Amino acid sequence: MASRTASTTTGAPAPRPDPGSTPGSPRTIDRRAQRRRGWRRNRGEYALFLLLLSPNLLIIATFEYWPVIYNAYLSMTRWNMLSGVPQWVGLDNYHTLLNSETFHQVMRNTLAFTGTVVIGSVVLGLALAVLFNQRLHGRGLVRTVAFAPHIVSGAAVATLWLFIFDPNYGLSRVVLNQFGFGSPRWVTDSDWALASLIIVYLWKGVGFVAIVYLAGLQSLPEELYEAAKIDGAGAWTTFRRITLPLLSPVTFFVMVITIIGTFQAYDMIAVLTGGGPGNATTTLSWYIYEQGFQAFDAGRAAASAMILFIILLIVTGLQTKFVQRRVHYQ
Repeated sequence: MASRTASTTTGAPAPRPDPGSTPGSPRTIDRRAQRRRGWRRNRGEYALFLLLLSPNLLIIATFEYWPVIYNAYLSMTRWNMLSGVPQWVGLDNYHTLLNSETFHQVMRNTLAFTGTVVIGSVVLGLALAVLFNQRLHGRGLVRTVAFAPHIVSGAAVATLWLFIFDPNYGLSRVVLNQFGFGSPRWVTDSDWALASLIIVYLWKGVGFVAIVYLAGLQSLPEELYEAAKIDGAGAWTTFRRITLPLLSPVTFFVMVITIIGTFQAYDMIAVLTGGGPGNATTTLSWYIYEQGFQAFDAGRAAASAMILFIILLIVTGLQTKFVQRRVHYQ
């Protein structure tokens, strides 16, 4: 009755089921046999593929995944690395950290340091890239000088800035005296230590960000700027409506690498301030080092490292979900 209604409504006979496609039919059995024969023919290729892939999988599992798994286990133990064996304590390390005022200050330092460096790198790097993109004499030399700090080791950069920040004979004292100001005790005053660390980190990394932005600027299509000029758009409107949207992939890349780099900052903190004075410049990465290799508390260090891992995982996920929606690749 249903088939008659369908044929009457559409004007064509209703499709009939293929008897060869029902389960257990000869055609279905033949297809299964063909798949099995194909699998037998390709077994050698599959085996070769797994043989060639297995060394990479083994290396990744050994040096990437296993340390994370073992660190997660250590974070639930109490272990003085100089003596004894790990003792299972469950989530006690996490409970201690999350209720510690010292750890709260460490997280505030980390967020302030990371947020300021990320925003400063994007703003200053883009401004320098726009300047480097102008047709000026000697711009190649200026680009080289700006990029040079990025390839110098962090320890060397921090040592240089220790002399610059010296309140008695450093370059900062000379510059500030010209404006009638005295030089603060940059790295020994808790009010200035974090600011000094941010200044040094920006100085080292902003040249790299500028060169990345410059590459993006030089790849933008000229036709859009010519059309904007014909339409009477000003420099600021063109920059805001054309340049910034087209540079969104570069901005996304810069934000990702800067956030990861600042969360893992270590060498310049070690040379400049050593996390002090007090805990004024103790970020999460430095706190992990202190707990693991100064206090020899492997459990608390591992728990701090897992918190850092979770934070980076969340930040990366949020960037991918929200920031990348505003990224235009065409």
